[in-house]
Amino acid sequence: MSHDSGAAAVREHEQRCKIITTAERLFRQIGFQKTTVADIARELRMSPANIYRFFSAKSEINAAVARQLMGEVETAAEAIATGPGSAAERLRRLVQSNHTMNAERYVVDRKLHDMVQAAIEENWPTIDEHIQRIESIFQRVIAAGMEAGEFRVGDARLSAKLVCGACIRYCHPRLMVEFADYPEPTCDQMVDFCLAALRAGE
Repeated sequence: MSHDSGAAAVREHEQRCKIITTAERLFRQIGFQKTTVADIARELRMSPANIYRFFSAKSEINAAVARQLMGEVETAAEAIATGPGSAAERLRRLVQSNHTMNAERYVVDRKLHDMVQAAIEENWPTIDEHIQRIESIFQRVIAAGMEAGEFRVGDARLSAKLVCGACIRYCHPRLMVEFADYPEPTCDQMVDFCLAALRAGE
């Protein structure tokens, strides 16, 4: 790759990031459905045609904003998974972090909640990719716990899916809203239950 093409690629990446960041801000302010490409272009002092150089449709911008938000959750989860502490401690922090970050993004901020709701109902690929990445991180921590003798040796992949399934109401934006008035079981109680299951028979 030549210096010129490399610099152009950097500029293109920076421009895409500006568009995504601006779109996310507008989504928070007026909602993702009400935000138009013209609104985003106006904020960036460029023409809508210029936006379409980077994204072929508004739906691509929607998906890019969702990917960025979910990517932040994945980055935090990765840091916990590779950080200090026993597997049990890291597993608890994984669930708590996922819960806290999703609550801040999608429960407190109802306009962003509407976007995620649409993403789930319309089966955006971003959602499945995010679930797979999070389950993979849980799997690595559980596998480490099995290798260290913390957890009973078994199928780490299945165990990760079971733990994620058991804790879904604390991480899934729609379920977090629907179960807001049901205080029990708490997130910590559910994690205790999952850890007991992982240790059973040790």
